[in-house]
Amino acid sequence: MTPSELLHHRPARDELRERVILVTGAGDGIGRAVALALAAHGATVVLSGRTIRKLEATHDEILAADGTRPSIAPLNLESALASDYDTLAAAVEKNYGRLDGLLHNAALLGQLSPIDHYDVPTWVRVLHVNVTAAFALTQVCLPLLHRSPDASVLFTSSSVGRRGRALWGAYAVSKFAVEGLAQVLADETSSSAIRVNCINPVRARTAMRLQAYPAEDPSTLPDPAALVGPYLYLLGPASRGVSGQSFDCF
Repeated sequence: MTPSELLHHRPARDELRERVILVTGAGDGIGRAVALALAAHGATVVLSGRTIRKLEATHDEILAADGTRPSIAPLNLESALASDYDTLAAAVEKNYGRLDGLLHNAALLGQLSPIDHYDVPTWVRVLHVNVTAAFALTQVCLPLLHRSPDASVLFTSSSVGRRGRALWGAYAVSKFAVEGLAQVLADETSSSAIRVNCINPVRARTAMRLQAYPAEDPSTLPDPAALVGPYLYLLGPASRGVSGQSFDCF
């Protein structure tokens, strides 16, 4: 796959037809934008997140745009118990029988602080949501992914998860861990129909970006909808056989 193929992919109207794809953080930002785009191209999207009101809004937007009817699977990654993950997986199995895609989009930024002042409870929360919860959700979904003839798992990474930068603390460390988790899983599934990759959305007009860069002018940033092409490529059939890689949205 060339960078041009990734960035300039223009999927056919029904390219994702009959695919069942679970998106975390689907209530706003990039998760919402990708969920809308997936549905517009035929996928059945399982909308997951912690705020039901936001998930319902995404659900209604999909229907209003004549997208494939989605479903809602609330899950608070910070407080979820093992039984909550099992319940979500059981619901997907009951409703669809398999899973063709899993986008790990939800994450916490935490705080921008030097290590010697970093709040320990915040560190634990960020690592839990960004890494442990992603591992746990992937694990319960693997049997469903193995039932797909062409499944994709896509983790959200960051430039600070490839080269650490001062003040990024737990967020940077969590994204290094996500890259490692994706590489391990890609190697373990290399002989199966599951592919595993990472994607770095780079810059977008999101709440997390505003939290990280409060002085930045949001009008200078692309809308999340402008970034969906690479996600559709990596979650759809066009990237079949591509695994164990990490990509940027620019």
